Amino acid sequence: MNHAPTPALMVKPAPTSRILMASLVGTSVEFYDFYIYATAASLVFGPLFFPAQSASAQLMAAYASFALAFIARPLGASVFGHFGDRVGRKSTLVASLMLMGGSTLAIAFLPTYQMVGWIAPLLLCILRFGQGFGLGGEWGGAALLAVENAPPGWRGRFGMFPQLGAPVGFIAANGLFLLLGAFLSDEEFIAWGWRLPFLASALLVGLGLWVRLKLTETPVFAEAMAKAPPPKVPFTALFRHHFRETLAGTFAVVACFAIFYISTAFALGYGTREGGIGREMFLAIQLGAILFMAIGIMLSGWWSDIANPRKVLIWGCIGTIPVGLVFGPAMGSGSVLAIFLILSLALLMMGFVYGPLGAWLTGLFPTQLRYTGTSVAFNAGGIMGGALAPIVAQGLVERFGIGSVGLYLSVAALISLLALLFLDRGRSAL
Repeated sequence: MNHAPTPALMVKPAPTSRILMASLVGTSVEFYDFYIYATAASLVFGPLFFPAQSASAQLMAAYASFALAFIARPLGASVFGHFGDRVGRKSTLVASLMLMGGSTLAIAFLPTYQMVGWIAPLLLCILRFGQGFGLGGEWGGAALLAVENAPPGWRGRFGMFPQLGAPVGFIAANGLFLLLGAFLSDEEFIAWGWRLPFLASALLVGLGLWVRLKLTETPVFAEAMAKAPPPKVPFTALFRHHFRETLAGTFAVVACFAIFYISTAFALGYGTREGGIGREMFLAIQLGAILFMAIGIMLSGWWSDIANPRKVLIWGCIGTIPVGLVFGPAMGSGSVLAIFLILSLALLMMGFVYGPLGAWLTGLFPTQLRYTGTSVAFNAGGIMGGALAPIVAQGLVERFGIGSVGLYLSVAALISLLALLFLDRGRSAL
């Protein structure tokens, strides 16, 4: 049988700069959208969208709505993964970005609980679910776009570009909230200022669409489609033939989600309420600390190409365990310097447990199951590491005090470490 590529699949590849930009912009929008919600949930969504109870109960309700997107993400991963493996990476990435961005933009126009009662939190949760559903197909597709276009020996460095979207999106989100705090009073911010970051997401989504619509399919996917038809139901084939890899991949990403959302969403809520630090000051602390995450991602991408991604992830998990032990006491110290140092150190470690994931996770699965496998594993791990993190941390504070919070980080790192050791194969499907 002749397996030569068909003329339809023999397309001229997009320039490397456009490929890397497309993978970076998409995940930047992802983290911007996700983190403006996390920031708003920590600061204003409790009293705005939920019944008047204790401040802690309202905050927990806001965190629960935040967690809803993590439940939607694996569902989105299976749906977008299905089309990404059967139809192609490009069109699926465009669709996921539009759903994600549209849901985020719509949040800017929501009425509050005081206006329409229970309809307000219902609409908020529906749009939050839409955010998560769209995000389910975003990261995996962006990682494939980068890694499947990487030349030999460059998978780690190409794969780090989607990961750099996390600090870029975080800086954009936090920077905007910081500017709003500088120019608006607390009353203005609560009344309407919080809506502006959600409106601004439309600009980033437009940029992402403009870049992605000019892409072509990755050469790896085009070659695979030319050789054999894709599986009819990639999700079923994934769990039938690659359950071990999916399970290990899911638990291996727990640490990166836990570090990020404990060091950002939870830390912001705790630091401004219990720690007595002003909102603008704490946002500035986090803006400085997130730069260490970017440094960690870049170093880990370079290290991954010298050694291998799994080795870097293992050492990142090992380094996170002692960081977790000192995280709580540092946060509870009340010292701005101590808080900055522990957040910087935690986010630096996140760079090492997150940066190599693009190269490592994509290498666990064959081409025609890769979108589904990568997306499902990454987003299922987000439920344990990300969705529960602010809720569990808040519960630990109320029961045991702030000193116990960092244990969540240490346990998450241990879980990911065991998963990486469990999947001891060094080979890659790429």
